[in-house]
Formats: sequence, structure tokens, C-alpha cells
Amino acid sequence: MMVSIIVPVYNVENYLAQCLDSLVNQSLQDIEIVLVNDGSKDSSGHIMEEYARKFPGKIKAFHKENGGLSDARNFGIDKSSGDYIGFVDSDDYVGETMFEEMVSLAEKYEAKMVICNIQKVDQEGKITQKLTQIPNMPERIALEDHFSVFADLSYFACNKLFKKELFAHKRFKTGVHFEDIQLIPQLILECKILAQTQNFHYQYLERTDSITKTHTEKGLDILKAVKDVESIFEESEYSHQKNELKNFQIFEGVYSFLAYVAFVKNEEIFNKMVDELAVFMKERKIKIQDILSYSRFGKNYLLSLPLKKKIFYLLFFAGQKKLIRKML
Repeated sequence: MMVSIIVPVYNVENYLAQCLDSLVNQSLQDIEIVLVNDGSKDSSGHIMEEYARKFPGKIKAFHKENGGLSDARNFGIDKSSGDYIGFVDSDDYVGETMFEEMVSLAEKYEAKMVICNIQKVDQEGKITQKLTQIPNMPERIALEDHFSVFADLSYFACNKLFKKELFAHKRFKTGVHFEDIQLIPQLILECKILAQTQNFHYQYLERTDSITKTHTEKGLDILKAVKDVESIFEESEYSHQKNELKNFQIFEGVYSFLAYVAFVKNEEIFNKMVDELAVFMKERKIKIQDILSYSRFGKNYLLSLPLKKKIFYLLFFAGQKKLIRKML
């Protein structure tokens, strides 16, 4: 098989068919779809089996006890036989030419990772937001020449195609949140060439029935993920790119972390997490001015944020915890 598309499945009976239809109708025929039922309690497992019976040469259906997203993805990697691996979340769907174009780019440029754009859609299929991943760069990206992408890139697993050999000795970390932030940067460090398409192939579904996630101190896993990446970074061939490592620490370890903390309702946990961030910044000698002047894709990141987020960050950097709590 050319491509193995791994789909972890957990309680998505209302969305799974749309996801699977988008995969079986891919213009690239040389694919296998590896479905991993991670202990679903609804009819998702039955839907999987129906599709596996209908498309026996294309779909592999597996069932396992619940172990979380990372465990399901790792299970799928072990069961895959493709030269390339892609991940699709089971409540999302993709454009019909996604994997044909991404494989073509991987082969053309001998790239171990290919990236496409994402767009958020509502349940009627209306586009609500376009998320351009790497603007103002060519299809072929030599990492040594354009290492800024290491800090600028959004670390989603699902809008990327990976050469399977990247997973020879690496897997998603289990038992943690924000596993993409922990692993995908490590995989990029194994690449010399990346490729990208500006097409918005990946459709991220904003569900109206999803239960708002509880934001807890599990958000500290973001900082732990950054620390894991730092260790691998120092051992990589790009270890001399200190400025981009610092930008990665600022984007993922400060801005992304604060975006999560903003929704923590428990004041005690909120204060604990803010204190942990202060330690994180002090250990890495990240100053407030570094954060305020941080540039992403050549633009000041703070100034590009919506007004409410901008105010939140400015209040935090000014040490105004009480005003932040009132704002939330």
C-alpha cells in the first residue's frame, strides 16, 4: 500500500460515516484505511464493521479497550503497511484529492513530511475559519534554509502526511494530553525536506453537540511536551538553531499554554498553572520583551490576535491576575 490512513474511533456514531465516505472516495486508490475502535460505547463499532464489509480490500477494522488517542494511533501504526502514514480524526473529513496530492509532493521532493491547510466547518459544511499553515513559502522547504517553520508551524497530526520510517523508533506518548506538540516537532527534526500545499484539504468539524472540555491542570502537559522536545532538539543536527528553539518555547510554551489557561475556571488551579509558567520562563530566560516582540510568519504575533486575547495576554504579562479573573 502507498498510504495507510489511521482513524482512531471513539463515540462518533453521528459523524463517522461522513469521515469514512471522504476516505473511501479518495482519488488515490492505493490506500488502506486503518480503523481503531478505542472502546466506543455507542454504535461506532458497528458502523466500522459495515464499512469494512463493504470495502474489504480497503478498510481494516480493529477493536480494543479504551486507551486514549495516543494509544489508538500507536495501535494503528503497528497495524499499518503503507509507505506513508496519515491521521484523520473520526469526526472530521477530508477533500477527495488530499492524499493523491500529498503523496505526489512527497515523491516529487523526497520529503518525509507533507503539510496541507485546514479549514473549520460547521455541521452544514459552511466554512467558519481558514487556517493557513505555512504562508509565503514554496512547495519544497529545505529545513536548514527555512528553519523558522519549526517555531511557526501548528503541530496538528491530522493535516500531515508522514513517511512511515519516521515512526521506526518514535510513537505518540501515552497517558498525556497534547501528544501532537510532544511528537510532531521531534519528527520534523528527522527531516531535511518538507513539502506543502496551500490547498485546504482537511475539514475540521466544529460540532454543536460536543461537551465543552474541562480545562484543568492537565494543561501542564503542554509545558512537559515542550521540555521533551527540548531534549531531542539538543541532540539533533539543528541544535545550533537556538533562536528558533526559543521561538518554539514562546509559541507553544507561553502563548499556547496561556490560551489553555484562559479557560481554567478553578482559581487555585489557575494560580498554580500561572506559577508553573513563571518557572518555565525563568529557567529558559524568556523575558517579557521576548514574548511581546515574538514574530510569527514575519508579523508580531500579539498584535495579530483578536482584541480579547490581546488584552488577556497583556494583563498576564503585567502580572494582573485579579483583573484576568474578572475578565474571564
